[in-house]
Amino acid sequence: MKKLFTIVFMVITMTIQAQNHIDPYQPLMEAFDAQGEKIMKEFKAIQEKDPNGELPESKAMAKILSDRLDSLGEEQLKLIREIIRDNRDNDLPVKYIKEAMYQLSYEDLKTALDPKASYYYHPDLEIPKKLLAGYEKRKPGIQFHDLEMNSPNDETVKLSQWVGKGNYVLVDFWASWCGPCRREMPFVIDAYEQYHAKGFDVVGVSFDQKKSSWVAAIQQLGMRWPQMSDLKGWQCTAAGLYGISSIPSNVLVDPNGKIIAMDLRGERLINKLKEIYGE
Repeated sequence: MKKLFTIVFMVITMTIQAQNHIDPYQPLMEAFDAQGEKIMKEFKAIQEKDPNGELPESKAMAKILSDRLDSLGEEQLKLIREIIRDNRDNDLPVKYIKEAMYQLSYEDLKTALDPKASYYYHPDLEIPKKLLAGYEKRKPGIQFHDLEMNSPNDETVKLSQWVGKGNYVLVDFWASWCGPCRREMPFVIDAYEQYHAKGFDVVGVSFDQKKSSWVAAIQQLGMRWPQMSDLKGWQCTAAGLYGISSIPSNVLVDPNGKIIAMDLRGERLINKLKEIYGE
């Protein structure tokens, strides 16, 4: 009988614990996921009808869907920020921090990983903490770190040849093998073409290992700015100095060599340059 009571007690206790760990935000997150899947299906339908995306109506619809996806992502991040803010006394934020860490800004991640939060020492936060430590090495407000590497012509070059010389400079971390880097490059090219004449420069820092692939990608993508690499892949000097754990990544440096922004992607880069130079 005593054994039976013990088993019943354990079942009741586990049931109460499960109820206490019910995630009240899960239905909202599932709704976001469902909307995202619907948008991606519409993207796929466009690609099937127009694989090369050459039709004007395809481009227009793709832009609409892209904007909807961006808006949906911002709404989801807003909810994650609220979860972090309102649940400092329990472990609920942990899974959301872990899942969204690459989408959270430096300030968001710093707030989420507050040592005063009850979940701070949770083992699942090891990787987000390493990411934050990397951000600290390139956060706005600090001076840029100089790099010495080789140019595509095998000349020894330094980042300080261009950075801190009176222009705003985007130090762009990328690699020829990186698909997201290639998809991001049209935005960087657009920014360069619009603002180079006003004093905006770009310096590419490659995480490549094969010189032939690196040089070919520069030509294929139409990158007309200075490039440098030590051809060591993820073991390159830049990875350690700037805390880079994923690419594409970048830092925007002011005329005096101070970092003023990081990881400006897509239209965020253009918007920042509009803020600096005007329309």
